[in-house]
Amino acid sequence: MLRKRLLLAAAIAWALWGLSSCFTHHEVEVKPVEIKPIHITIDVNVKVDRALDDFFGDIDETAKEIKKTE
Repeated sequence: MLRKRLLLAAAIAWALWGLSSCFTHHEVEVKPVEIKPIHITIDVNVKVDRALDDFFGDIDETAKEIKKTE
């Protein structure tokens, strides 16, 4: 009889220990996300300079030829 009670107590203790290991606890912190503006600078002067060189290139060549002939 004492042996059955001791075996029952051991079984209950073992079962409680087994069930307690199944418990998990997780905490997740959500921090606020900081969004900063992005500044982008595009230099279009190179395109404009090349276009002007192409446009006025003929005039510049003519001006050089006129200076040479004078």
